[in-house]
Amino acid sequence: VDTCAGEFPAQTPYFYSSYETESESEPSAREKVVILGSGPNRIGQGIEFDYCCVQAVLALREAGFETIMVNSNPETVSTDFDVSDKLYFEPLTLEDVLEILYLEKPKGVIVQLGGQTPLKLAKGLEEFGAPVLGTSVDAIDRAEDRDRFDEVCRIVGARTPDNGIATSEDEALRVAKKIGFPVLVRPSYVLGGRAMRIIYDEPSLQRYFEEAVKASPDRPVLIDSFLEDAFEADVDCLSDGTDVVIGGIMQHIEDAGVHSGDSACVLPPYLLSGDALEEIRNMTRKFALELGVVGLMNVQYAIRDGIVYVLEVNPRASRTIPFVSKATGVPLARLASRIMAGERIAELNVSEEPPVPGVAVKEAAFPFNRFDVDVLLGPEMRSTGEVMGFDDSFGMAFAKAQVSAGNVLPESGRIIVTVNERDRETVTPMLRRLSDLGFELMATRGMHGYLTRLGVTAEMVYKVNEGRPNIVDHIVTGDIALLINTPLGKQSQYDDYAMRRAAITYGVPYLTTMSATSAAVDALIALRTTRREVRSLQERIESAQVVENKD
Repeated sequence: VDTCAGEFPAQTPYFYSSYETESESEPSAREKVVILGSGPNRIGQGIEFDYCCVQAVLALREAGFETIMVNSNPETVSTDFDVSDKLYFEPLTLEDVLEILYLEKPKGVIVQLGGQTPLKLAKGLEEFGAPVLGTSVDAIDRAEDRDRFDEVCRIVGARTPDNGIATSEDEALRVAKKIGFPVLVRPSYVLGGRAMRIIYDEPSLQRYFEEAVKASPDRPVLIDSFLEDAFEADVDCLSDGTDVVIGGIMQHIEDAGVHSGDSACVLPPYLLSGDALEEIRNMTRKFALELGVVGLMNVQYAIRDGIVYVLEVNPRASRTIPFVSKATGVPLARLASRIMAGERIAELNVSEEPPVPGVAVKEAAFPFNRFDVDVLLGPEMRSTGEVMGFDDSFGMAFAKAQVSAGNVLPESGRIIVTVNERDRETVTPMLRRLSDLGFELMATRGMHGYLTRLGVTAEMVYKVNEGRPNIVDHIVTGDIALLINTPLGKQSQYDDYAMRRAAITYGVPYLTTMSATSAAVDALIALRTTRREVRSLQERIESAQVVENKD
């Protein structure tokens, strides 16, 4: 596509392929690097990966390389005609990418910045002799193949949840019985937790295979022990194969079992002990060196009762790279691209685990107001974007993130509470704090009786099937400022669906986990007691750097 309409030679044309005898793409004599994008945006693979690709293009252009971008999505920044030196609008398939590589003869191709789509091409590219820059194809396979990854974990001494692999429904039942319910079940080699489920019993496992997946030797199903009452942490790091630098350690706010792309997270972590943090740092370095990672790596951990478990290792850019980079002011994707092009960490002047000038909270953005679906979160990713809140305290940062995500927390009004029996003891101190702030509490029959026995004042409200006016009626009439609902079990989830949908329809903020409720209480207290200020991200980073230089 000639961006100059044939009037004079275009400096930034973009290309597409066709089965013709003549090629209008003329390769230059410059040293080139090809970057594979992420393809179409979808749940699980969005604009976060495009950010990484654009940052890599800018860094490699500064380093003197001719940058060639391959992507098929016109709604991304990487496919703007003037971002890269050369742009190919092509499907991210092995055939199409190989044709470009045969023509351009680049120094190498980068596959680790566009998510799972280009990563799946790595093995085929290597088999056809294409130079894959960064982490080796074998290292990628060691991280993604379950049996080989278990071996890596044994070598580095990492704890993992009990797990197994099944190629049939019968084998899955045997593995699940051996591990013990509940289990986390998912197909291998997927992004965004597609078809991932938490299974609590045999009948549910059988329904899963009937409705969600078909297991086979070519498409095995991974089965892990589900760590109840755990919380997760995410780590992004840089490695050149010899040195490893931690970019940031993020703590998930939602409990384990909620997909990492849907859970709010905080940087720096605010509940992890010093021992757990040190173990996470050491384990991350061991994984990077054992796998020979060159570029970016993401590791996900679960922490229960102070014990750290490794959930998965991704030898590629993660969807948290933009968040960590903006929170710390360290451009991880740019640095990773220079490492993949041959530079060493020692040459890049990268500090170990850069400090955060305050507290940064990442919150997911959901399309629930457009789709008639339940708002309960689980292991299958459902968010379509993310926002960021930044402040000096966790409470205010979380409040800002909620505002940005469209879930504005109230500063007064009535709060409806309907939680499962297991959460009653946990939520009661939070409700006392809310009552002290002047909020009026309304509770369903069981919760109301529990609070009354403990001396907490609350008005009783009917559930949907108990009488009128019920919870939905109060939401519809605008009486309610906040809904706290934590169902337990399949039937309870269905019973409470009407109230959660009503909350979405009428713009009532809602909380569906105890961890999110605790964070929201901190935010409400901060809104009442803290002076609010708005500062740009650049101003925060620059002021922190000035203080650091003075020190």
